[in-house]
Amino acid sequence: MSLIHPVVLCGGSGTRLWPRSRKKKPKPFLPLLGERTLFQQSLDRTSDPNRFAAPTIVAGSDHCPLIEEQAAQIDGSTLIVEPE
Repeated sequence: MSLIHPVVLCGGSGTRLWPRSRKKKPKPFLPLLGERTLFQQSLDRTSDPNRFAAPTIVAGSDHCPLIEEQAAQIDGSTLIVEPE
């Protein structure tokens, strides 16, 4: 059985859930449902190494520090910074 290669798209302009969501910290990086952020919950759903390869994360350069902070425990993940 081949592994699923997840691609997690994250970022945004922070306008949909204003004032909670801001440009520097849009909704994927906020803990809206529980203690973990929506981004972390997406990574959690792809954490079974028997089913999933390490994720590829696609985001803008403004969000790289948030991704590095929140995805620190993910080994082998790849970060693609838009507009690459």
